[in-house]
Amino acid sequence: MKRLLISALAGAMSLAAFQAMAADKVTLQLKWVTQAQFAGYYVAKAKGFY
Repeated sequence: MKRLLISALAGAMSLAAFQAMAADKVTLQLKWVTQAQFAGYYVAKAKGFY
């Protein structure tokens, strides 16, 4: 019984730690000229991460 109570409390605490947060709107400004160092941002935008 004690083990069940401890595991139930641990499960409840782990679920409380992973609450969903609202996504904030951000703006990313890169340099004027497209450069290879920003390729990750362009790929992420094309894949819909932004």
